[in-house]
Amino acid sequence: MMLRSLILAGGLCTALLTPTTFATTSESLNLLPWPQSVETSEQYLTLKALPSVTVSGEDTELVRQAGERFLSRLRQQTGLKAGESSLPISIRVSAKAERALDTASEAYTLAVSSEAISLDAESYRGALHGLETLLQLIGIQHKAESIRLPALTVTDSPRFAWRGLLIDSVRHFFSLETLKRQIDGMAAAKLNVFHWHLTDDQGWRLESPSYPKLHEQASGGQYYTRAQVRELIDYAAARGIHVLPEIDMPGHASAIAVAYPELMSAPGPYQPEDRWGVHKPLLNPANPAVYEFARAILGEVAELFPFPYVHIGGDEVDPEHWETNQEIQAFREKQKLADSHALHAYFNQRLAEILTQLDRKMIGWDEVLHPDLPKGTVVQSWQGPDALGRAINMGFPALLSTGFYLDQPQYASYHYRVRLLPEPVKLDTTPADDESWSTWRFSAPRKRGSDVAGTLSVITHDKTSRGFIDFKNKSRQVLSDVRYDGQHLSFTVDSWMGPISAELDSHNHTLSGQLLVGNAPYLLTGEKIAGSELAGSQLPEPVKKDLVDASKEPLLLGGEAALWAEIIDENSIDLRLWPRGFVVAERLWSAEELRDEKALYARLDNVSEWSAVSAGLEHFQQQRDALQSRYPDVALDSLLQLSSAMEPAHYYHRHHEKSEKETYSRRDPLNRFVDSLPAESRASQDFVDQVSQWLAQPENTSVQQRLNKQLQQWQEAAKAVAKATQAPAHQELHQLADNLSEVTRWGLAALEARAKGKPLTVEQRKEANAVIDRALNIQYEVIVSAAFGVKQLLHTQP
Repeated sequence: MMLRSLILAGGLCTALLTPTTFATTSESLNLLPWPQSVETSEQYLTLKALPSVTVSGEDTELVRQAGERFLSRLRQQTGLKAGESSLPISIRVSAKAERALDTASEAYTLAVSSEAISLDAESYRGALHGLETLLQLIGIQHKAESIRLPALTVTDSPRFAWRGLLIDSVRHFFSLETLKRQIDGMAAAKLNVFHWHLTDDQGWRLESPSYPKLHEQASGGQYYTRAQVRELIDYAAARGIHVLPEIDMPGHASAIAVAYPELMSAPGPYQPEDRWGVHKPLLNPANPAVYEFARAILGEVAELFPFPYVHIGGDEVDPEHWETNQEIQAFREKQKLADSHALHAYFNQRLAEILTQLDRKMIGWDEVLHPDLPKGTVVQSWQGPDALGRAINMGFPALLSTGFYLDQPQYASYHYRVRLLPEPVKLDTTPADDESWSTWRFSAPRKRGSDVAGTLSVITHDKTSRGFIDFKNKSRQVLSDVRYDGQHLSFTVDSWMGPISAELDSHNHTLSGQLLVGNAPYLLTGEKIAGSELAGSQLPEPVKKDLVDASKEPLLLGGEAALWAEIIDENSIDLRLWPRGFVVAERLWSAEELRDEKALYARLDNVSEWSAVSAGLEHFQQQRDALQSRYPDVALDSLLQLSSAMEPAHYYHRHHEKSEKETYSRRDPLNRFVDSLPAESRASQDFVDQVSQWLAQPENTSVQQRLNKQLQQWQEAAKAVAKATQAPAHQELHQLADNLSEVTRWGLAALEARAKGKPLTVEQRKEANAVIDRALNIQYEVIVSAAFGVKQLLHTQP
């Protein structure tokens, strides 16, 4: 078969190769997602100029174009130019990618020898993945006269066929340019399904020839034309990515209500909705015109989107308008439907029939699950592994998004720990005769929504404790790092809200203290309801967990990261998505047992830099732009240094703060300091790690010096920012800078006291703890994360 070489405008692409030895280990490779197999050797290959590429096999035009993009990005990463020589990179594609979702078709083998590079792929999608791996392997080497690559063989394919990213274009509208950039990021992370959330209460973003008032009256002028949709689909397809449209029915339908109120379950008129949250308007399942509407809209969608799946939403259906409409209730009784849940299932059946006729498969969120749901419907879970397990055990294919919500600021390590399927409780929950135990009922109020509630049980033998938690309506979870001395109880556990760290006190059958959810606290209170000293009491019975039989595990298609856009816009989307999108990508691509969080962060830091240069992601630039735009008179270096000591409040703490103090709507400004912050502070995390290292080895003066230097840098930045932000318009940042200044003052004092073996006085401790408590409580939706390390220093005083 004839080979095709790629020619650049400047001439024939070449590479100069020099074989020699090069010691490398897989641990030193900054690859993310991590491949299924990496075999290294002691040789290396040297590139002194841009390589040329030959393509053979199937889909040569698609692969040729991918090769051109590869060379352009390689030039961007390295500065290499064309030169004289041979054809070192050969790409061979075995077959056309005919099936939409197939892990085998995404497989590839990348071989780097001392003389050449070869890439063998099952389909052009596999070739794309192999080229991304090669670009990561090369990395950023702008000043190098030559590039040295370790000789190795990568054999790779994804764990799951469905590795998605949902972007909500409704709450805030994203330009086509911005969406294309995220698709480039998806390709770099080997994600393969772009889930496009196009309709919701706050807007309709898709041009509709059949029902034009949708985009004319319910979009605020912000919608995608059919030509733009085709352009984006083609752009994604060239990068191996499918585009899944989501058109929400019967709920999340306020935008439909504005345009066509006659289709709704309650009389209008309706006004455009700009508040966030769950709203009541529902399509009327008793109205034949609703199904005509659904047929027309889904027909338009099927015509535009070639992907064989269509998402119909189906979540958060508040049945009030159904249950107060006599016509709908009469229809429900005529159809012999027991309740609103059954009526919802009937509606979904009608949608599934329409989609089947359009040669499409239906996807819906957890709430669509019902015994009468048409088989083959995919259930996407935002409620967690328990709900996902129920769907799979009922025979439905399923996707998980819980734990992968990237609109929530969270630690990358939390996303990395997600286990997609429900797991058995691997803990002895039966106390022995010589063990004591206690169970408390607890509640932790939130500023929005119901309290976090449940029961907490601890079993103790001598000085060793174990325990579990039963959150209300959720299956039992095992606690980690449990410590209980009869008065003080501490533990950690991952939850649907994020990682939880608890510091609680037990006294006279009461329980009180703090649940740190992500990085911000909820105050917990509780009462003892059972225990070994209470005659006749028993440990609580757990909620049944829907464990999945191995034979049904293939029904787990994979998962999706989600980026809901209530508090995200064009200026912050990259800052929220990346680099954490790579973490979710690894969880969905790589081996399940890959769990080393320290190694993850080491690779993530490098891939974060690489993706900004190679894939053009703007997470660094968006932070700099936000700071410079908001505070033009403050030195950027000082702002960045101060920012490295801060984190946005995690989970939905920010949403809850807005609900209490502001409007929780599109009217909320997204130009505040908190909107410039990455999800987590790597500097604060490193500071905590070094504090732990120094406390374990206080004689290590080099670590002590690094701690002292970091505290001084933060303090200097805080003072500089505070001085430059005294105007009332900058009150938020001024106060946060003052807080950090106080935190670092006590950090330096605690560091010196610990080094000299001279404890702080009682009054000093009291004042310092008050400063730390203030810093670690939400202020302006921000946490002073540097205070975590200082708190550790204070609590381990000599």
